[in-house]
Order: sequence, then structure tokens, then C-alpha cells
Amino acid sequence: MSVKDILQKAANGERITPEEGILLYKEAKLSELGAVAHEIRCRKTDPKRVTYLVDRNINYTNVCITNCKFCNFYRTPNHNNAYVLTREQLATKIEETLAIGGTRILMQGGHHPDLRLSWYKELLEWLRETYPAIELDCFSPSEIDHICVLEDMSPLEVLKELKESGLRGLPGGGAEILDDEIRQVVSPKKISGDRWIEIMGVAQSLELHTSASMVIGLGESIKHRIRHFSMLRDRQDKSLKDYNNGFIAFIAWPLQFEFTPLGKQSQNKGKLGAGATEYLRNLAIARIFLDNFSHFQSSWPTMGFQVAQVALEFGADDFGSTMLEENVVSQASSTTHCNVRVEEIRSIIQSAGYEYAQRDTAYEIVAN
Repeated sequence: MSVKDILQKAANGERITPEEGILLYKEAKLSELGAVAHEIRCRKTDPKRVTYLVDRNINYTNVCITNCKFCNFYRTPNHNNAYVLTREQLATKIEETLAIGGTRILMQGGHHPDLRLSWYKELLEWLRETYPAIELDCFSPSEIDHICVLEDMSPLEVLKELKESGLRGLPGGGAEILDDEIRQVVSPKKISGDRWIEIMGVAQSLELHTSASMVIGLGESIKHRIRHFSMLRDRQDKSLKDYNNGFIAFIAWPLQFEFTPLGKQSQNKGKLGAGATEYLRNLAIARIFLDNFSHFQSSWPTMGFQVAQVALEFGADDFGSTMLEENVVSQASSTTHCNVRVEEIRSIIQSAGYEYAQRDTAYEIVAN
């Protein structure tokens, strides 16, 4: 089948195969990919509207024993700069978020060897009772797995207890590239791609909000990227069928590597990260391939506002969040952006030719 035939097939709402996805990646023109991706986006979401979220990323600790090569944020236990946030520090951050109309905190950390399930439960219970208006999307599949190991419990048991304590969503962090050939190189101590998918499936069975992420530019091939898409699409098929609850959105961004151990290795020079063209190609193919996803987010923190605007013509229908705070990706590079005012996001969306609307985690509109 030719590239033209595959694109027409996708435009008609038919599912493309992994082999067809690889061919599109290799041979399709960027403009043609963008046109089809945008057509699909307009069919699945309001074509006139771009949404955004007012929230804050909070990293409750930087202590981690996983030593991922692409991370410059973590500190080993007992490091001079290691921390666990106090409730007073958390309160200040959340109150600042509420003051600008924030509706969510996305809270993640590292794999801390001394924080047990009871600590996480007590934290969630305090947050729920103290700030009932804030959605609690906390922890990642790899953090859940870490708790499972510490407590000798299953993901279902851990997530049930966390949900009872106030957890409402499980963010899509830690996916990077789900193919284990890449994971074994860049994060050998982290959970496998299959385990990430498994834990997300459990979260979806419990009606928690979930999102799917992807980091490109880790040295992966096109086949690895398509494998990542396939794993997400398969999980989405099963979760929607079994639980009527799947990934709410897909977010991808290029690796930020300037200050990371991976970026400092001489053999990786010129092989990491991705520019604007590759980012847009990946976004468009994601929109085309992931036919069972509704919402796709552009990445202004890694790509800047201009490319993020262009991404709205390549399949994205959401501009992400204000991100009052971002500590992980931004510590990997001097070019990463963070903290944008609501007025700026609205202006950027309008100047791209769209109406703006503030949403919550579930993409329900909370303000126009």
C-alpha cells in the first residue's frame, strides 16, 4: 500500500497497521501528515476550540534509587541536596495554585527507599481534607511499582488503598519509550514497558484518570516508536472495552539531555533529542495511529510557544498546563520553559486562530 493510500485510509477513520505506521514515518511528507492528523483532530474534538489546564507540578521528593541516565533531577539517599517536602511547603505551593484558579496538582517524585505506603496514604488524606477543591493526580506507574516492592503488595492492592485515601488520577510519567530494548539501555532499574502498561490497566479498572506520555530522542528507532504506539493502542482497546475508561490524553516531547548523564556521554553526541520537524512528525503520526485516543497535547515547555502553536495544526487539541512549577525536565536542559501565565496561554491560543477554554483533568470545561 502506498503512502497516499495509507493516509486516505486513516482519513477515512480506518486503523493503520504498525507496518503502515513505519512507512508513514519514513516516507510521508510532513505537510501531508499534518493535514490528515488535523482532519482527525477536528473529527474527534471541537475544531474551533483549544483547551488548557491550570495546575502545578509538585515533586514531593527528589530522592531516587533508580539512576535513570536521562535524569538530572534525582539525588541518592543521604545526598546533601536530597529532600522530602514538608506539609508547610506543600501548603504554600497549593495555595499559590488556588490563587490563580488552579484545579489540579500533578505530584510525582522518585523511588524513595524509606517512604512506605502509609506515608503516601496519610499525605493524600491530608491533601483531600485540607484542599478539597484540588484534584489529586499523583505518582507514576514506576512509583506505584516501587511501593508494591516495598510492601510486597499487588498494584491493585496499592492503588485501591491510595484511591480510598483521595487519589483521583495516575499521571503517565515514566513511559519514555515503552520498548524494553531502549529501557534496558537508558533506565535498566526502572519497570519494564509491559509493567507500565499493566499498572495503567489496573488504574483504569479503578476508574482513575490516566494519561499516556512519550519521550523521543533516547536513541530509539522508528520501530521502537511504533512499538510504543502499539502498546498504548492495545491497552486502550482493552480498557475501553472492559472498563469504559482509558487514557484521557497523549503527550509527547523530545528528550532534554544537556545536563544529564546520557547527554554527557561522548558516544551520544548528535544522537539524542529531536528538533521541531521530528517532533511534529511524531505528533501527527501519533494522532493518526492512536485512533482510540481523543486528546493530544502540544508541548510548549520543551518546544517553545511557536512550535507548540504549529502543533495545533498537527493533531494537538490541547495546550497543556500553566505548569507553575517544573523541576524534572527543566533540570535536564537550559532551554526548557516553565511557568506561563493564564493570560499568555489564552493569547497564544487566540493568535493561532482558536477559541480557548479552561478544562479539568477529565477535559470537562470549567471556564471559557
